[in-house]
Amino acid sequence: MVHKIIEWSIHNRFIVLILAIGIFVWGIFAVKKNPIDAIPDLSENQVIVFTEWMGRSPQLIEDQITYPLVTNLQGIPKIKYVRGSSMFGMSFIYVIFEDDVDVYWARERVMERISTISKALPEGATPQLGPDGTGVGHVLWYTLDAPEVDLGEQRAIQDWYVKFALQNVQGVSEIASFGGFQKQYQIALDPNKLLYYKLTVPQVIAAVRSNNNEAGGRKFEMSDIGYIIKTSGYLKSVEEIGSIPIKNQNGTPIRVSDIGTVQMTGETRLGIFDQDGEGERVGGIVVMRYGENAAEVIDKVKAKMAEVAKGLPKGVKFDIVYDRGELIKESIDSIKHTLIEEMIVVSLVVIIFLFHWRSAVSIIIQIPITIAASFILLNAFGISSNIMSLTGIALAIGVIVDNGIIMSENAYKHLSERYAQWQADQNQTTS
Repeated sequence: MVHKIIEWSIHNRFIVLILAIGIFVWGIFAVKKNPIDAIPDLSENQVIVFTEWMGRSPQLIEDQITYPLVTNLQGIPKIKYVRGSSMFGMSFIYVIFEDDVDVYWARERVMERISTISKALPEGATPQLGPDGTGVGHVLWYTLDAPEVDLGEQRAIQDWYVKFALQNVQGVSEIASFGGFQKQYQIALDPNKLLYYKLTVPQVIAAVRSNNNEAGGRKFEMSDIGYIIKTSGYLKSVEEIGSIPIKNQNGTPIRVSDIGTVQMTGETRLGIFDQDGEGERVGGIVVMRYGENAAEVIDKVKAKMAEVAKGLPKGVKFDIVYDRGELIKESIDSIKHTLIEEMIVVSLVVIIFLFHWRSAVSIIIQIPITIAASFILLNAFGISSNIMSLTGIALAIGVIVDNGIIMSENAYKHLSERYAQWQADQNQTTS
C-alpha cells in the first residue's frame, strides 16, 4: 500500500504539490480561527442549579431543596452523576454530563426538569441555572477605584451601570459583582407594638407587598378625547413605606411607622473584599462563555470598559486586578519563539546531516505544512491553542522530520548504488 502511494505521488507531483499548498493555506486559516488561551479547559461538562432560600439552616435546605432536586435531576439522559451542596440559605446542585454532550442541550434538559419540580419546593425558593461558563472562565477581575465615593454608591454604579454594559459584550456569560453594600429598604419591627396592636409579621409583609404595585385602569372617552386611567403605586422613599396602612382600628389606621422603623441600609454581608490592604473595594468578575476565544473576549471587554469609563462619575475609574490576557500573550509568545527556534535548528541539522540541499529542502518543507495541518485537527476536535497543545507540537517537530530523513537517505543510497552500477556497466562496455 505504501509502495503504491509513493509510486502514485512520484508520477503525480503537480497534484501532490497542489494538495500540500491547499493544506497549508487551510492551516493558516485554522490558526487564525483557533481559540487562544493560556491554560487548557479540563473542567467537567456540568450545569449548575442554584437555589436561594435565605434565613434557613443548612439542614433545612438539604431536606426541602437539595434532596428533592438531586433525586429528580438524576433521571435526565446522558448524566454521569449529580452532586449536591447545602449551606446557610443556599443550595447548589452540580449536574455532570458525559463529555460528548452539548452544553446547551444539557442546560435545556435541566431547565425542563426544574420546571416540573419547582411546584414541590417551598414558597420563595426558585431554582435557577448558573452561568454557561466553566471553572476556568474567570478571565478578568476589576475593581472601581473611587476613594471619594461611599461603598453603597460604588455598588449601585457597579450593579446598575457597569454590569449591564459589560454583559452585552459578545462571549461574556456573566458579570459577577462583589464588595460594597447593596442598598435596600429595611423595616425593623417592634415586637411589643405588634402585640399591642394585635398584628403579625405576615400581615405587615402582605400590606407592604400589596401597596408596592401598579394597577391598570381602562380607557374612556369624554368630549371626543380618549383618556387612559392608571394608578402608580410603586414605593419610592422611606416616608412612603412608613405611611402604608396595615389595618384600621376604631377608625384609626395603623401604619408601618407606628409599629417599627423604616430605614435605607445595606444588605447583611458575610464578608468583605479588601485590595492590597488599602481598604474595601467594589468590583466584578468577567465570566467567559463556554467555548469562546479568551483572548478575543478580554480585548472586547477592555474596549467596552474604555467606553463605559466615559460615563462614570468624576473620580471613579477602573482598576484591573487580574487579567488573563497578559498570561495568554506571554505564554503564546514564549511557545511561538520556541517553535521558530526549533524549526531553524532542525532545518540546520538536516542540511548539515544530509549535506544535500535538495533533499534538505524537501524535508524542511514538511515542518510548516505539518504544523498548519495540526491546527486543522485542533479545530476539528475543539482544542484551543494553549501551553499544552502548542508544547506538544513543539516536541513533535523532531519527530516530523525523522521519516523524511529516513526516506531521503534510503532513496539517496539506492540512487548512488544504481549510479555506481551504471558507471561500472558503461566502463565495461567501453573496454
